[in-house]
Amino acid sequence: MKILVIEDDKTTGAYVAEGLRQEGHSVDLIPTGSEGLIQASVASYDVLVVDRMLPGLDGLSVVRTLRGAKNLTPILLLTALGGVDDRIEGLNAGADDYLIKPFVFGELSARIAALGRRPQMSDEPTALRAGDLEMNLLTRKVTRGGQTIDLLPREFALLEHLLRRRGRIQTRTMLLEAVWDIHFDPQTNVVETHISRLRSKIDKPFDHDLIQTVRGAGYRIEAQ
Repeated sequence: MKILVIEDDKTTGAYVAEGLRQEGHSVDLIPTGSEGLIQASVASYDVLVVDRMLPGLDGLSVVRTLRGAKNLTPILLLTALGGVDDRIEGLNAGADDYLIKPFVFGELSARIAALGRRPQMSDEPTALRAGDLEMNLLTRKVTRGGQTIDLLPREFALLEHLLRRRGRIQTRTMLLEAVWDIHFDPQTNVVETHISRLRSKIDKPFDHDLIQTVRGAGYRIEAQ
């Protein structure tokens, strides 16, 4: 999933973002409410994790503004304010869930997964396809020609990125930024390695390839 974390505490933000990335999610981390609101408004996310006590524009204001703009992305409020009235206020503002600090990462991950499984009243697809390959974003199941394909979290994230941009060339830099959140060239072959692993699972057992290498440019996925 693609997740936006709006959290001003550097330690907490880094902890949450890194944990979610290790599970294969694409994560953007924003430290202020105003910046987070802009990011949530201009980009598409599966789940938003919003700290309530943010500098400047607080978390409740972010939630209310997004809901007022008809943004239906599931939102989990993350906060130290754990009173009953605080939880009620957060949910009434438009949040879908409320988790109190300190928290266990496993519970945060489970709550985010539950929010990601909820059907959304929007134009966001719940399944991505290319030819006989299908990815169900709710169940995280991938099949080709009716056969189930088991993918590791990072392989799933890479395939999801390519499917969402079907037919468009994705450079190595684009993939590093989107899937690994690496915004510089570390001289690593991690992209090539994962592309090779994907091909071994979704292309080699079948009669034609979906993942194409565009020499000197990058990769794209396209059905014949």
